[in-house]
Amino acid sequence: MTTDTEQAAGAAGRSPVADSGYGRAFAHFYDRLFPQDGSDRVTAAALADLHPGGATLELGVGTGRIAVPLSALVGEVTGVDSSPEMLDRLREASAASAAPVRPAHADIRVFDDGTEYGLVYCVCGTLSQLLTPEDQRAAVRRAAGRLAPGGTLVVETHNPGLVASLHEGLQRTSFFVPYPEPGTGLQTYSTLMPERGIWHTTHLWHENGSVSLGTEITRLTTPEEVDRYAEEAGLVPVSRWGDWSGGAFDETHSPVHISRYTAADGGGAR
Repeated sequence: MTTDTEQAAGAAGRSPVADSGYGRAFAHFYDRLFPQDGSDRVTAAALADLHPGGATLELGVGTGRIAVPLSALVGEVTGVDSSPEMLDRLREASAASAAPVRPAHADIRVFDDGTEYGLVYCVCGTLSQLLTPEDQRAAVRRAAGRLAPGGTLVVETHNPGLVASLHEGLQRTSFFVPYPEPGTGLQTYSTLMPERGIWHTTHLWHENGSVSLGTEITRLTTPEEVDRYAEEAGLVPVSRWGDWSGGAFDETHSPVHISRYTAADGGGAR
């Protein structure tokens, strides 16, 4: 049975959970944005291979797209998200598959349930939804603080180099990605604000003659910045990939950078 960890408004006198509104915009069509090509299982298998044992924590669990298949490989996954809408979808998904995923409504910058985790992971660009270096640093530090000695932190986020190449020197551009189903695809209007490192995108999801719209703002984060956050939190860099199959990271062509860190000598900063 799935049990919620609640860190919401009014719980034990704590402040309301800060939420950007991403889930309100995307929850109802989020899972349709990702092609049903087994990529979720590839990611889950890679994370399971990196798992040193012990408990598992996802920061920014969303609808459970990764946590649900991963839980079939490693057992219970605790999933933190600030969006009630996303967590509602997660509960539906975990109930439908009897997956042992434990939702936690909380801010990843301050989440602390007292548990030591063998694997903490933050994927799908969640870190870059924090729009200042200070907030990103706080999230990585908190993740490090939840690691057991010898534990592993994995962070995946967008590759700024690929985003820049898509824009071809322009501040604004648009592109359309067709999906296999007839009349289905994703139309994106994209704006770069390089002086602030901000990437603003508006997505129109076309399906069955209807359109769903969602806007997101992310702070493009370099691999070197993530390394710096991790090292400041007492973690040691281990490896970097450009995809979940273990391909080498390319600064221009890789869609994401995936970085792995380990906690040595008693874990990360708490």
